[in-house]
Order: sequence, then C-alpha cells, then structure tokens
Amino acid sequence: MRIFAGNSNPELMKKLCQELRAKPGNITVGKFADGETRVVINENVRNENVYIMQSTSAPTNEHLMELLIMIDAFRRSSAQGITAIIPYYGYARQDRKDQPRVPITAKLVADLITAAGATRVITMDLHADQIQGFFNIPVDNLYGSLVYLDELKKKKLKNLVVVSTDVGGIKIARATAKKLGADLAIVDKRRTGPDKTEVMHLIGEVAGKNAIMPDDLISTGTTLVQAAAALRKNGAKKIIAACTHPILSGGAVEKIEASPIDELIVTDSIPLSAEAKQSKRIRQVSVAPLLAEVIRRIEKSRSISSLFE
Repeated sequence: MRIFAGNSNPELMKKLCQELRAKPGNITVGKFADGETRVVINENVRNENVYIMQSTSAPTNEHLMELLIMIDAFRRSSAQGITAIIPYYGYARQDRKDQPRVPITAKLVADLITAAGATRVITMDLHADQIQGFFNIPVDNLYGSLVYLDELKKKKLKNLVVVSTDVGGIKIARATAKKLGADLAIVDKRRTGPDKTEVMHLIGEVAGKNAIMPDDLISTGTTLVQAAAALRKNGAKKIIAACTHPILSGGAVEKIEASPIDELIVTDSIPLSAEAKQSKRIRQVSVAPLLAEVIRRIEKSRSISSLFE
C-alpha cells in the first residue's frame, strides 16, 4: 500500500498516514516557470497498488490538473492499481442540464479521471448520487455524516428536530433524524439565482426544540443562514449546523457569525480558510479515520458498505 498526495490538503494527508501508520509516498508536485504542473514520482511503484489523495477544491482547476497528471504519471510508471481518493469532488453541482446550452461538467471530470488511468475512486458526499454512474470504474461514495454524527451524539441534546435546508436535502436529513431518533422538518425555498435563495415555508414543528441542520456542502451560506433565521423565528432553541464540505465562499463565514447558528460542525475534506479557523462557531472534525478504514477494507477485500449499516 503506497499513499501519495497533491497539494490540495496536506493536513488531511498527514492525519491519514498517521491513522494507517504509513509513510507518505515520495512525489514532487510543483510547477514549471510558466505555470504548468510538474509531477515526478521519486520511488519505484511498478506493480504496486497506489492511493492518490487529492480534493478538487479551490483553486479547483489547478488541483484537478494535479490529480489527472499524477494519475497519468503512475499509469506510465506501471502501477498495478490507481485509486483516486477525492474527499471533495469539484464540479459535482454541475450534474445535469438544468437550463438550455449548459455542460454536464461532473460527467466531463469523471471521463477525465477515467481516461487518465484511475482504476477506482473514493469520494465523499457527492452532491448528486447519480454521479457514481458517470464512471465506468468502481466508485465508493462515503458519508461524512458518520463523522459529524458522533460529535452530535456527544452533545446529548434532548428534544431534537433535524431540519432539511431545502427539498433536495431531505434524504440526508431523514437518515440523520433516524440515527438520532429525532423529528424531521423541511425548509421550503425558492432559488432566485445561481447563488440566491428565498425561504418560502417551514414544514414541521420546531418550536421549543433543538434543531440540527445537516447538509453535504456549504458554499455561500445564504441558504443555511436563511433557514436558521426561519427556525429561530418559529421558536427553535439551539441551532446546530453540520456539513461535510466547508467551501465557505463569498463571505459565508461573516454570514454565519452574524446568524442565529450556535455552532457549525464541518469535516476536513476541504482545508478551512484562515478566517474560518478563527471563527468560534465553526468546528472541524477529521475524516482521516474513516478514509483509513476504507483503505484497510479495500486492501483486505472486505465490504465497505457494511460501514454504513
């Protein structure tokens, strides 16, 4: 088992190697003078199973190119198996034609990863489950909720209600509510632009309850903050949000700081910005133990799906 990484998430790579008690693979991922990505594998990987850890988070295109070039380098170095560990799969929100004359970029990225030479993909909380079908190689879509659910259970909160911040998040909310033994509520919203939403209705009872808002990712934070405001207006007590991918762009941290949200629990699938690290409301937990367990199971040809049962 050989584990290598690009430049997207060095802290997660360090934690992953600690969990596996493995030494990071020796690889150089840098740039030429003109900005082109340069990759050199500094050790023999012939007939080895290699794992490449790389989130395609911002700067998305740069990290995606690093991933593709690393995969190609290992393929040309006669690696036997190349597993791409992509904690955050960029372009996942472009998974369908929601209007005329737009691309399905999530499918394009899947084609690029496959064409580069990956033989398996491990990712987390794809924005749309159907993206797994864009690949013609095995894809393991892990659930970050396994990580932050443990944190929520430690709080031992009573009288819980799990709230879906939109209709699309009902699946995650329902699964979370089942595991926490909580009630379910839904915030109905209307999208007025690519990054603009407006809360319309609150379906369910939240008055006097502690609210949990799980989601796969938080980008600008507008939807989350508006949902939190609606919950507070309708009598919710403590409001805790949780997500797998803390993109937190476009002033999201400032919005969260000024919102009724008491705490936001996120994973380290994406490194936090300096501003987010300083926030007292945002707490990060690691997915390294989960990724390490999945790698162990792959190496021993054991079931991965049983992790989520």
